[in-house]
Amino acid sequence: MGSQAQEINSELLEILACPACKGDIEYDSENQKLICIGQCKRRYPIRDGIPVMLIGEAEMPADEA
Repeated sequence: MGSQAQEINSELLEILACPACKGDIEYDSENQKLICIGQCKRRYPIRDGIPVMLIGEAEMPADEA
């Protein structure tokens, strides 16, 4: 598998929600992260093409760190 950028299925993005605030998710293909566009703004990593939607693995927004 390598570190090549992989696209996330648009149907998957439609059904995913942030596990912390239940907000919608946006795909950041450049940084390979899923970003909450809801209240909490957490950023979830994508590893080997698999979204890691665990609150403990998420990065918090810089202004709240």
